[in-house]
Amino acid sequence: MDLSKVRLVVTDMDGTLLNTKGEVSDSFFELFKKFKANDIHFVAASGRQYDSITNKLASIVDDITIIAENGGIAKRGTEELLVTNLPAENTNQIIELLRGIDDVFVVLCGKKSSYIETKDATFIELFNEYYAAYEVVEDLTKVDKDDFVKIAVYHFESSEEHIYPSVKHLEDSLQVKVSGKNWLDLSHPNANKGYALKMLQDKLGISKSETMVFGDYNNDLEMLALADFSYAMENAHPNVIKIANYKTKSNDENGVEYILNKLIEAKES
Repeated sequence: MDLSKVRLVVTDMDGTLLNTKGEVSDSFFELFKKFKANDIHFVAASGRQYDSITNKLASIVDDITIIAENGGIAKRGTEELLVTNLPAENTNQIIELLRGIDDVFVVLCGKKSSYIETKDATFIELFNEYYAAYEVVEDLTKVDKDDFVKIAVYHFESSEEHIYPSVKHLEDSLQVKVSGKNWLDLSHPNANKGYALKMLQDKLGISKSETMVFGDYNNDLEMLALADFSYAMENAHPNVIKIANYKTKSNDENGVEYILNKLIEAKES
């Protein structure tokens, strides 16, 4: 395994680069300082809102690419690379469908902001971790001042068990992704992390054999398939462990940093 040829490092955020407290380690930022000198471009790819990702990576945001909203938005520094809008004619129908599922919370994710109609304090406290810019509105179907890239749905117990069966039939026309233990995302068929990553690889002239990707959940599957150096976290979903070529330590054991140390050593040897 020749790590020295890696030029592109891509990592998911929650469950991967972030620990269970939602923190990026100091050791990651120390490693990042060596990326430019070693011809490595870094990508943060997440189901999170763009503003939420930039809050976590504020000190390096101008030097990286961010793939947000599971591929709905991609920016390299200040350059907008991609916006993949949810089909407008479907949005209100999806919201009405989701309202019929017990105990779920619906987030309408736009390019400018995100929108919720719940006033549940417990959910809003949790929601604040993932969405830095948002508005509470009376009716999501009446919001018309933004371009929508995704609808995110939350269940306190399990998105795979309690949400997915009710929306599985939409997979013929939409991207339906169980993106975390509690989250499920609905978006344009092309809106996934892999689609955005392939566009970036082509733009930078970087091949699969020069790409390293880290992930932990089903919304990472497409981008893991685009890297020879694909790593599942120790805490990853079984689907991710199955598709990844390699495995690393958990997010709470700095599994990403463990491999990045080896990458820098290989580059500098």
